[in-house]
Amino acid sequence: MEAPRDARSAAVVINAGSRRGTAHELAVDAMRKAGVPITAVHPVLSGGELAGTLDRVLADGHDLVVVGGGDGTLSYAAGRVAGTNVVLGVLPLGTANDFARTLEIPNNLAEACATVADGKVVDIDLGRANGEPFLNVASVGLSVSVTEALSPRLKRYIGPLAYSIATILAYTRHKPFRARLEFPDGDHEPLDLEDLLQVAVGNGRHYGGGNTVSPTAGIDDHTLDIYAIVAGPLREHVSIARLLKDGSFIKHDRVYHLTSRHVRLVTEPPLPVNLDGEIATTTPADFTIQRNAVHVVVPQSSTSALLDGPGAANWPPV
Repeated sequence: MEAPRDARSAAVVINAGSRRGTAHELAVDAMRKAGVPITAVHPVLSGGELAGTLDRVLADGHDLVVVGGGDGTLSYAAGRVAGTNVVLGVLPLGTANDFARTLEIPNNLAEACATVADGKVVDIDLGRANGEPFLNVASVGLSVSVTEALSPRLKRYIGPLAYSIATILAYTRHKPFRARLEFPDGDHEPLDLEDLLQVAVGNGRHYGGGNTVSPTAGIDDHTLDIYAIVAGPLREHVSIARLLKDGSFIKHDRVYHLTSRHVRLVTEPPLPVNLDGEIATTTPADFTIQRNAVHVVVPQSSTSALLDGPGAANWPPV
Protein backbone atom coordinates (compact mmCIF):
# COMPACT_ATOMS: atom_id res chain seq x y z
CA MET A 1 0.00 0.00 0.00
CA GLU A 2 1.39 3.37 -1.01
CA ALA A 3 1.74 6.10 1.60
CA PRO A 4 -1.02 8.73 1.98
CA ARG A 5 1.50 11.35 0.79
CA ASP A 6 1.14 9.68 -2.63
CA ALA A 7 -2.45 10.88 -2.96
CA ARG A 8 -3.15 12.98 -6.06
CA SER A 9 -4.29 15.96 -3.98
CA ALA A 10 -5.21 16.67 -0.38
CA ALA A 11 -7.49 19.23 1.22
CA VAL A 12 -7.37 20.32 4.86
CA VAL A 13 -10.55 21.28 6.71
CA ILE A 14 -10.00 22.68 10.21
CA ASN A 15 -12.56 23.52 12.86
CA ALA A 16 -10.85 26.72 13.95
CA GLY A 17 -13.18 26.93 16.95
CA SER A 18 -12.01 23.61 18.42
CA ARG A 19 -9.83 23.61 21.53
CA ARG A 20 -6.56 23.59 19.55
CA GLY A 21 -7.89 24.84 16.25
CA THR A 22 -5.71 27.95 16.25
CA ALA A 23 -2.68 25.71 15.60
CA HIS A 24 -3.87 24.76 12.11
CA GLU A 25 -1.29 26.85 10.23
CA LEU A 26 1.56 25.04 11.95
CA ALA A 27 -0.10 21.71 11.16
CA VAL A 28 -0.50 22.55 7.48
CA ASP A 29 3.15 23.61 7.23
CA ALA A 30 4.28 20.40 8.91
CA MET A 31 2.27 18.19 6.57
CA ARG A 32 3.46 20.04 3.48
CA LYS A 33 7.09 19.67 4.59
CA ALA A 34 6.42 15.94 5.05
CA GLY A 35 5.27 15.72 1.44
CA VAL A 36 1.47 15.68 1.77
CA PRO A 37 0.15 17.24 -1.50
CA ILE A 38 -2.10 19.86 0.12
CA THR A 39 -3.76 22.07 -2.49
CA ALA A 40 -6.57 23.60 -0.41
CA VAL A 41 -6.94 24.73 3.23
CA HIS A 42 -10.35 25.61 4.69
CA PRO A 43 -10.72 26.91 8.29
CA VAL A 44 -14.37 26.80 9.41
CA LEU A 45 -16.12 28.23 12.45
CA SER A 46 -19.60 26.64 12.44
CA GLY A 47 -21.44 23.42 11.68
CA GLY A 48 -23.16 24.97 8.69
CA GLU A 49 -19.86 26.17 7.33
CA LEU A 50 -18.37 22.69 7.87
CA ALA A 51 -21.13 21.01 5.85
CA GLY A 52 -20.78 23.33 2.88
CA THR A 53 -16.99 23.17 2.94
CA LEU A 54 -16.92 19.37 2.96
CA ASP A 55 -19.36 19.30 0.05
CA ARG A 56 -17.08 21.58 -1.96
CA VAL A 57 -13.96 19.63 -1.05
CA LEU A 58 -15.51 16.34 -2.14
CA ALA A 59 -16.82 17.89 -5.35
CA ASP A 60 -13.29 19.11 -6.12
CA GLY A 61 -12.11 15.50 -6.30
CA HIS A 62 -9.48 15.35 -3.55
CA ASP A 63 -8.64 11.77 -2.64
CA LEU A 64 -7.24 12.70 0.81
CA VAL A 65 -9.20 15.00 3.13
CA VAL A 66 -7.48 15.90 6.39
CA VAL A 67 -9.92 17.08 9.06
CA GLY A 68 -8.87 18.79 12.26
CA GLY A 69 -11.22 19.24 15.19
CA GLY A 70 -12.96 17.41 17.99
CA ASP A 71 -14.90 14.16 17.82
CA GLY A 72 -18.11 15.85 16.69
CA THR A 73 -16.35 17.45 13.72
CA LEU A 74 -14.65 14.19 12.77
CA SER A 75 -17.88 12.19 13.03
CA TYR A 76 -19.66 14.60 10.71
CA ALA A 77 -16.78 14.43 8.22
CA ALA A 78 -16.74 10.63 8.41
CA GLY A 79 -20.43 10.60 7.55
CA ARG A 80 -19.72 12.67 4.44
CA VAL A 81 -16.90 10.47 3.11
CA ALA A 82 -18.49 7.14 4.11
CA GLY A 83 -18.88 4.73 1.23
CA THR A 84 -16.41 6.57 -1.02
CA ASN A 85 -12.74 6.07 -1.90
CA VAL A 86 -11.84 9.37 -0.23
CA VAL A 87 -9.40 8.82 2.64
CA LEU A 88 -9.81 10.70 5.91
CA GLY A 89 -6.76 12.09 7.71
CA VAL A 90 -7.20 12.99 11.38
CA LEU A 91 -5.79 15.91 13.37
CA PRO A 92 -7.07 15.58 16.97
CA LEU A 93 -7.70 19.20 17.95
CA GLY A 94 -10.56 18.75 20.42
CA THR A 95 -10.82 18.14 24.15
CA ALA A 96 -11.44 14.38 24.41
CA ASN A 97 -10.07 13.15 21.05
CA ASP A 98 -11.52 9.69 21.64
CA PHE A 99 -11.65 8.78 17.95
CA ALA A 100 -7.91 9.39 17.68
CA ARG A 101 -7.36 7.41 20.88
CA THR A 102 -9.29 4.47 19.44
CA LEU A 103 -7.18 4.51 16.27
CA GLU A 104 -3.92 5.04 18.26
CA ILE A 105 -3.31 8.37 16.51
CA PRO A 106 -0.98 10.53 18.65
CA ASN A 107 -2.51 13.45 20.50
CA ASN A 108 0.70 15.39 19.88
CA LEU A 109 -0.02 17.54 16.84
CA ALA A 110 3.39 17.15 15.19
CA GLU A 111 3.16 13.38 15.52
CA ALA A 112 -0.41 13.39 14.17
CA CYS A 113 0.81 15.34 11.13
CA ALA A 114 3.55 12.76 10.61
CA THR A 115 0.92 10.03 10.75
CA VAL A 116 -1.01 11.69 7.93
CA ALA A 117 2.13 11.60 5.79
CA ASP A 118 3.58 8.24 6.75
CA GLY A 119 0.66 6.20 8.07
CA LYS A 120 -1.31 3.37 6.54
CA VAL A 121 -4.90 3.33 5.28
CA VAL A 122 -7.49 1.14 7.02
CA ASP A 123 -11.27 0.99 6.82
CA ILE A 124 -13.51 1.35 9.87
CA ASP A 125 -17.16 0.97 10.76
CA LEU A 126 -19.50 3.94 11.11
CA GLY A 127 -22.46 3.99 13.46
CA ARG A 128 -25.76 5.53 12.42
CA ALA A 129 -28.54 6.83 14.67
CA ASN A 130 -31.66 7.58 12.65
CA GLY A 131 -29.22 7.93 9.76
CA GLU A 132 -26.95 10.43 11.55
CA PRO A 133 -23.29 9.35 11.83
CA PHE A 134 -21.27 8.62 14.95
CA LEU A 135 -17.81 7.13 15.38
CA ASN A 136 -17.50 6.58 19.12
CA VAL A 137 -20.73 6.40 21.12
CA ALA A 138 -24.37 7.45 20.86
CA SER A 139 -26.19 7.86 24.15
CA VAL A 140 -29.23 9.15 26.00
CA GLY A 141 -29.65 10.18 29.61
CA LEU A 142 -26.82 11.47 31.77
CA SER A 143 -24.40 11.97 28.87
CA VAL A 144 -26.72 14.47 27.23
CA SER A 145 -26.78 16.54 30.40
CA VAL A 146 -22.98 16.31 30.52
CA THR A 147 -22.78 17.66 26.97
CA GLU A 148 -25.11 20.51 27.86
CA ALA A 149 -22.93 21.37 30.87
CA LEU A 150 -19.71 21.37 28.82
CA SER A 151 -19.22 25.00 27.87
CA PRO A 152 -16.55 25.85 25.26
CA ARG A 153 -14.88 28.03 27.88
CA LEU A 154 -14.69 25.13 30.34
CA LYS A 155 -13.19 22.78 27.73
CA ARG A 156 -10.71 25.36 26.47
CA TYR A 157 -9.27 26.24 29.89
CA ILE A 158 -9.19 22.93 31.76
CA GLY A 159 -9.23 20.36 28.96
CA PRO A 160 -10.35 16.76 29.69
CA LEU A 161 -10.98 17.59 33.36
CA ALA A 162 -14.02 19.50 32.10
CA TYR A 163 -15.80 16.15 31.59
CA SER A 164 -15.49 15.27 35.28
CA ILE A 165 -16.85 18.63 36.39
CA ALA A 166 -19.69 18.51 33.85
CA THR A 167 -20.58 14.95 34.95
CA ILE A 168 -20.95 16.01 38.57
CA LEU A 169 -23.17 18.92 37.56
CA ALA A 170 -25.27 16.70 35.31
CA TYR A 171 -25.66 13.98 37.94
CA THR A 172 -27.20 16.40 40.42
CA ARG A 173 -29.89 17.31 37.85
CA HIS A 174 -30.59 13.86 36.37
CA LYS A 175 -34.12 12.47 36.11
CA PRO A 176 -34.42 8.67 35.62
CA PHE A 177 -36.24 7.40 32.52
CA ARG A 178 -37.72 4.22 31.05
CA ALA A 179 -36.50 2.52 27.89
CA ARG A 180 -37.30 -0.38 25.60
CA LEU A 181 -34.56 -2.00 23.53
CA GLU A 182 -35.79 -3.81 20.42
CA PHE A 183 -33.62 -5.96 18.13
CA PRO A 184 -34.98 -6.07 14.57
CA ASP A 185 -32.55 -8.84 13.56
CA GLY A 186 -34.02 -11.15 16.19
CA ASP A 187 -30.69 -11.80 17.95
CA HIS A 188 -32.11 -10.75 21.33
CA GLU A 189 -35.54 -10.55 22.92
CA PRO A 190 -36.88 -7.03 23.55
CA LEU A 191 -35.70 -5.58 26.86
CA ASP A 192 -37.83 -3.24 29.00
CA LEU A 193 -35.96 -1.24 31.64
CA GLU A 194 -36.95 1.34 34.24
CA ASP A 195 -35.24 3.93 36.42
CA LEU A 196 -32.30 4.38 34.07
CA LEU A 197 -29.29 6.63 34.35
CA GLN A 198 -28.03 6.15 30.80
CA VAL A 199 -28.27 4.02 27.66
CA ALA A 200 -25.35 4.02 25.24
CA VAL A 201 -24.61 2.42 21.88
CA GLY A 202 -20.92 2.13 21.03
CA ASN A 203 -19.34 1.83 17.60
CA GLY A 204 -15.76 2.64 18.59
CA ARG A 205 -13.71 1.75 21.66
CA HIS A 206 -13.31 5.02 23.59
CA TYR A 207 -15.57 7.90 24.64
CA GLY A 208 -15.90 10.59 27.29
CA GLY A 209 -12.23 11.49 27.45
CA GLY A 210 -10.74 7.99 27.61
CA ASN A 211 -13.49 5.74 28.97
CA THR A 212 -13.80 2.32 27.32
CA VAL A 213 -17.09 1.07 25.86
CA SER A 214 -16.34 -2.52 26.83
CA PRO A 215 -13.21 -4.69 27.12
CA THR A 216 -13.87 -6.19 23.67
CA ALA A 217 -15.22 -3.14 21.81
CA GLY A 218 -13.56 -2.13 18.56
CA ILE A 219 -14.22 0.19 15.63
CA ASP A 220 -13.63 -2.55 13.06
CA ASP A 221 -15.60 -5.44 14.61
CA HIS A 222 -18.87 -4.80 12.71
CA THR A 223 -20.75 -4.82 16.03
CA LEU A 224 -22.48 -2.30 18.27
CA ASP A 225 -21.96 -2.52 22.04
CA ILE A 226 -25.11 -1.55 23.92
CA TYR A 227 -25.21 -0.86 27.63
CA ALA A 228 -27.83 0.47 30.05
CA ILE A 229 -27.09 1.69 33.58
CA VAL A 230 -29.87 1.46 36.18
CA ALA A 231 -30.02 4.35 38.64
CA GLY A 232 -29.19 3.59 42.25
CA PRO A 233 -27.48 4.90 45.38
CA LEU A 234 -24.54 7.24 44.88
CA ARG A 235 -22.08 4.62 46.15
CA GLU A 236 -23.16 2.28 43.31
CA HIS A 237 -22.58 4.97 40.70
CA VAL A 238 -19.16 5.71 42.19
CA SER A 239 -18.25 2.01 41.95
CA ILE A 240 -19.33 1.99 38.29
CA ALA A 241 -17.40 5.17 37.56
CA ARG A 242 -14.20 3.58 38.86
CA LEU A 243 -14.55 0.86 36.20
CA LEU A 244 -15.23 3.09 33.20
CA LYS A 245 -11.62 3.44 32.05
CA ASP A 246 -11.13 -0.24 31.19
CA GLY A 247 -14.75 -1.05 30.31
CA SER A 248 -15.17 -3.62 33.09
CA PHE A 249 -18.17 -1.66 34.41
CA ILE A 250 -20.32 -3.77 32.04
CA LYS A 251 -20.06 -6.62 34.60
CA HIS A 252 -21.59 -4.49 37.37
CA ASP A 253 -24.96 -5.64 38.76
CA ARG A 254 -26.63 -2.40 37.68
CA VAL A 255 -25.41 -2.59 34.07
CA TYR A 256 -27.02 -4.45 31.17
CA HIS A 257 -24.69 -5.15 28.25
CA LEU A 258 -25.46 -6.68 24.85
CA THR A 259 -24.00 -6.62 21.35
CA SER A 260 -25.89 -6.42 18.07
CA ARG A 261 -25.75 -4.89 14.60
CA HIS A 262 -29.14 -3.20 14.88
CA VAL A 263 -31.02 -1.91 17.91
CA ARG A 264 -34.06 0.34 18.26
CA LEU A 265 -34.31 2.47 21.39
CA VAL A 266 -37.66 3.81 22.60
CA THR A 267 -37.70 5.94 25.76
CA GLU A 268 -40.34 7.38 28.04
CA PRO A 269 -40.24 10.32 27.81
CA PRO A 270 -38.68 10.86 24.35
CA LEU A 271 -35.10 12.03 24.82
CA PRO A 272 -32.36 13.78 22.83
CA VAL A 273 -29.51 11.59 21.57
CA ASN A 274 -25.86 12.57 22.01
CA LEU A 275 -23.66 11.55 19.07
CA ASP A 276 -19.97 12.02 19.91
CA GLY A 277 -20.66 15.17 21.87
CA GLU A 278 -23.32 16.65 19.57
CA ILE A 279 -27.08 16.49 20.13
CA ALA A 280 -28.18 15.28 16.70
CA THR A 281 -31.46 13.34 16.94
CA THR A 282 -34.10 12.11 19.41
CA THR A 283 -35.69 8.86 20.49
CA PRO A 284 -37.19 6.67 19.25
CA ALA A 285 -33.93 5.96 17.45
CA ASP A 286 -32.68 3.18 15.20
CA PHE A 287 -28.98 2.38 15.60
CA THR A 288 -27.24 0.54 12.79
CA ILE A 289 -23.69 -0.10 11.65
CA GLN A 290 -22.20 0.70 8.26
CA ARG A 291 -19.40 -1.83 7.87
CA ASN A 292 -15.95 -0.78 6.59
CA ALA A 293 -17.52 2.53 5.64
CA VAL A 294 -14.66 4.99 6.10
CA HIS A 295 -11.07 4.85 4.85
CA VAL A 296 -8.82 6.56 7.38
CA VAL A 297 -5.07 7.06 7.95
CA VAL A 298 -3.63 5.52 11.13
CA PRO A 299 -0.07 4.99 12.39
CA GLN A 300 1.82 2.08 10.86
CA SER A 301 1.91 0.50 14.33
CA SER A 302 -1.86 0.77 14.95
CA THR A 303 -3.74 -2.49 15.49
CA SER A 304 -7.16 -0.84 15.71
CA ALA A 305 -8.40 -1.78 12.22
CA LEU A 306 -7.54 -3.45 8.94
CA LEU A 307 -7.99 -2.55 5.29
CA ASP A 308 -10.32 -5.39 4.34
CA GLY A 309 -13.54 -3.90 3.06
CA PRO A 310 -14.77 -2.94 -0.43
CA GLY A 311 -12.16 -1.04 -2.42
CA ALA A 312 -9.27 -2.27 -0.25
CA ALA A 313 -7.07 -2.89 -3.27
CA ASN A 314 -7.99 0.32 -5.08
CA TRP A 315 -6.37 3.09 -3.02
CA PRO A 316 -4.98 5.42 -4.00
CA PRO A 317 -7.13 5.67 -7.13
CA VAL A 318 -5.26 5.89 -10.43
